[in-house]
Amino acid sequence: MIVHSALRSIWIWFATVSLIVMWLPLLAFIRVFDRDPVRYRTGRWFRRLGVAMTRVNPAWQLHISGETITDPRRPFVVVSNHQSHADIPLISHLPWEMKWLAKVELFGLPVVGWMLKLAGDIPVDRKDKRQGVAVLSMAGNYLKQKCSVMFFPEGTRSPDGRVHSFNEGAFRLAIKAGVPILPLAVEGSRNCLPKNGWVFGPPGDIQLKVLPPVETTELIASDTGELTERIRQMIIRQIAEWRNVSPEEVDAKTTKRAGVAA
Repeated sequence: MIVHSALRSIWIWFATVSLIVMWLPLLAFIRVFDRDPVRYRTGRWFRRLGVAMTRVNPAWQLHISGETITDPRRPFVVVSNHQSHADIPLISHLPWEMKWLAKVELFGLPVVGWMLKLAGDIPVDRKDKRQGVAVLSMAGNYLKQKCSVMFFPEGTRSPDGRVHSFNEGAFRLAIKAGVPILPLAVEGSRNCLPKNGWVFGPPGDIQLKVLPPVETTELIASDTGELTERIRQMIIRQIAEWRNVSPEEVDAKTTKRAGVAA
């Protein structure tokens, strides 16, 4: 079984690297003719790389459900829980363009970093706390030009599959820009590619649900905390429903408080 998993993982990595190398000249060619100020077409083709990566991985069986977005140029601040690196190619199946926030270190990598720049994604330097204003300003400019932006408000992958605290930046941005929050719930991706490992997990079903949008036009800056927790609880309830457990078991903040009380 271990040998089979290793061989399958070697094949997936080989196919993935091959796709990435082949995708760069394609993306560069598309960028030359993409006159949209937000590079919408270039970004969409970059996300299609994630779709292709999913298709060469027989272990990932993705099921998408929930809301249908009929206007791909209606801007949203999109937020999702984060279980694994696999979340990125999986969410890329959604049929509209979003500019993603990504670690600044990725932009310095050959090939992958070049494609991030071509697509117009947003670099985030986690070591520079002052950079947050610039990041939100860049994201806000995309929203003004009718392009959604994508956040993982937990900031990093969940270490235990529960939903942890959300950073408020994405929600503050949505209120300031007057655009809706579009929550996504992801379940089943945690073992697709375990943290700090290269062997892909066993085949399994992955759920991705687009939850109902939440309007922000009537909100003000002081509502940010309440909005953040409201969206977080929407995602928690959906994951709890999939797992057939109580929301408290999915909420890392609740279980942490229970542990302290005990």
